[in-house]
Amino acid sequence: MHKKTLSDWTFDICIYLVLLLCGLATLLPLANILSKAISDESAVISGKVGIFPIGFQLDTMKYVVSSSQFLHSIGVSILITVVGTVLAIVITALTAYPLSKRHLPGISIIMVLFIFTMMFNGGIIPNYLLMKKLHLINSLWSLMLPALISVFNMLVIKSYYESLPEALEESAKMDGARNFTILFRIILPLSVPVIATIALFYAVYFWNDFFNPMLYINDAGLKPLQLYLRDIVMDADSSSAVNKSVDDMMNVSPEGIRAATVIASIIPMLLVYPYLQKHFVKGVLIGSVKG
Repeated sequence: MHKKTLSDWTFDICIYLVLLLCGLATLLPLANILSKAISDESAVISGKVGIFPIGFQLDTMKYVVSSSQFLHSIGVSILITVVGTVLAIVITALTAYPLSKRHLPGISIIMVLFIFTMMFNGGIIPNYLLMKKLHLINSLWSLMLPALISVFNMLVIKSYYESLPEALEESAKMDGARNFTILFRIILPLSVPVIATIALFYAVYFWNDFFNPMLYINDAGLKPLQLYLRDIVMDADSSSAVNKSVDDMMNVSPEGIRAATVIASIIPMLLVYPYLQKHFVKGVLIGSVKG
């Protein structure tokens, strides 16, 4: 066993210090936002709030989450995220499987078409006209259908499929298994790491998306959380302040409201991520490298 020298220990300590500093640097913005969300209004307005809160209060958080529309918007976002992620994973996994077979007729042309759609997009106006033509304006399907397959995510899963030993499928076919049986009973169970990783990608996209709802959703009852929080942030600078009374606004600042909206929107993802984290790194590495 190699015994570490003084230079080895020095190098290791430097590496750990750099990683520690990088980790702290990523946490500083979040700490600042959290501090602004729970600090006193005067401290936030005067710009005194840094990493630690000044004059602890929860009025800003209460202001953001007290509305019944907030709870309704959370329900809408959860529905979009869950349904959209499940459908996207199913469609992406099913699409990637046949494309992982080199003997598929016309595979080169099909891949070129997929890559083309990844590089070029029709644009906002054609997409809006398409949604209108399909009568999907003010429908939650307009937020899910266009994003049910990401070519990049499909390529990651395809690459993972290609890294699996071909002997698995060959032995299954010798036992009489058909393609769907091989896919659902052999390939997909072995692909849990990459599936969990891509599911997280899709879930974060559906949860954070506010641009498409801003285009396609006009009904207040269908607004997802991100669109509702955007309205809160936009109205924080106005005198109406979402029709709140003066008493409600006594200890609430626009800057604090912005910080509270960010905290409220990221908490659900922070609760979900630890359950998928063990698959995350493994899924990305294996799904991105063949062989």
